Amino acid sequence: MITIYSAPWCGHCQRLKGQLTREGIAYDEIDVDQTPGATELIAELNGGSWLIPTVVLPDGSALVNPSVDEIRARL
Repeated sequence: MITIYSAPWCGHCQRLKGQLTREGIAYDEIDVDQTPGATELIAELNGGSWLIPTVVLPDGSALVNPSVDEIRARL
């Protein structure tokens, strides 16, 4: 299963989660505003930038603001 680091105010995050739901791709969601240490973790994954949505794949790699096709190709 993938993990999406997102925030309720992030339009790109909402769009991606909706697309994943429609495609039947399950995900866990981490709200970066409500989870201590989340922004630091995604900054580590993204070379110092805390960009969202950040998607962490089962192999531990991460994608920033990916398309559903990019995610599907990596699963």
